Amino acid sequence: MSILNPAAVGQQTVAQAREAFQNARPYKHIVIDDFLSADVAESLYANFPKMTQLRKHYKGLNENKSEGSSFGDYHTDFVRVLEAIKGEAFIKTWLEPVTGIADLVLPDDHRGAGVHQGRNGSFLDIHVDFSVHPILNLHRRLNLLIYLNKDWEEAYGGHLELWNEDVSVLEKKVLVGFNRAVIFETTDTSYHGYDVINIPEDQSRKSIYSYYYSPLAEGVKYHDTIFKPRPTDSRSKRVKTNAKESLKNTVKGVFQKLGMKSVFEKFE
Repeated sequence: MSILNPAAVGQQTVAQAREAFQNARPYKHIVIDDFLSADVAESLYANFPKMTQLRKHYKGLNENKSEGSSFGDYHTDFVRVLEAIKGEAFIKTWLEPVTGIADLVLPDDHRGAGVHQGRNGSFLDIHVDFSVHPILNLHRRLNLLIYLNKDWEEAYGGHLELWNEDVSVLEKKVLVGFNRAVIFETTDTSYHGYDVINIPEDQSRKSIYSYYYSPLAEGVKYHDTIFKPRPTDSRSKRVKTNAKESLKNTVKGVFQKLGMKSVFEKFE
């Protein structure tokens, strides 16, 4: 039984997917419906980890969501999906040809793959992702997000938002519907996030994430996640966000230069 849907990510789709990815704006990305085989997607939805199974719960100025990466504690189909999206059959024959990025790997830690979940009120402010894996010294290149939200309505919000390079214009919103995947290049200007969701209390915003890396090239410098305020944010939030991000990136940058890798685990 196929884990990934061959009609969506089979060899015959490479040329069309490559054109869509390379020409997308505001930065390279592609939206793929029915990414997983139907029975696999249904199983993941039915067996998605409960909030109590997730080990990290972020609730602060710029985010409100939960995260987990203990695939061995989840339903076996989560492990099967992880093996499929990190396998050579997918990376070498589809992902690399589509994106034009060679030597991609998916690390075996929470900076490689996991799940996200958010209840009513969840949000993730606009940001760019950290540039370098602080432990493995690999260059972060791509995000793959697989959404598992049945009957998700426009009014619920939580769209994946793709912003322009100075966070002045929201260029694209992607509805985070069931079995829809988004792949996008991670750069210093690939600003993205999602606004506050408004959903019934018995529902949640669910996704599987995977972050792909390549060998670190000369000139690529480390920075941590960088949040940016929306144009509509209050003056107070803009000031607090910018101050927090400046301090955080300065401190973590020093740790990275000093090779203090163990410190990063304490930050997580």
